[in-house]
Amino acid sequence: MAVKLRLRRMGKKRQPVYKVVAADARSPRDGKFIEAIGLYNPKTEPATVEIKEDRALYWLGVGAQPTDTVKNLLSSKGILLRRELTKRGLSEEQIETEIAEWKSAKESVFEAKQAAKQKKEEVVKGADEKSETVEQEKVDSSASEVEGAASDKADEEQAKSAD
Repeated sequence: MAVKLRLRRMGKKRQPVYKVVAADARSPRDGKFIEAIGLYNPKTEPATVEIKEDRALYWLGVGAQPTDTVKNLLSSKGILLRRELTKRGLSEEQIETEIAEWKSAKESVFEAKQAAKQKKEEVVKGADEKSETVEQEKVDSSASEVEGAASDKADEEQAKSAD
């Protein structure tokens, strides 16, 4: 029996929540499954991923094939890295140090992305404020031009009536 690690959709319309399950490859997406090994909620910011690491490693060890999305989730949690390090025959201490280094590198990249995102938002916000002031100046100048034109007409009418 071919086993796949895949997502099982749950939740309401437009509010998906997925279970990460080990299922027979022939069963439908939301059909019968062997074991639920985790939960994935893409709607939260950042997306929530909870996976039982020991069960995921077990199913990968007995030959279960993860789908592309589940493979990405397992990779983001470091489970695939742990599996590769175990396959190489590293000791548990070496595996833990490698995982810790990987997580610290991942966090630094995440923080750099957040800083860049905030900087971009500030630039956009500053550009919006500048465009608002430019638009306000345009409105003010066009209003003064209209007032000036109106006062010119009034002056002309007064001059005609005075003649």
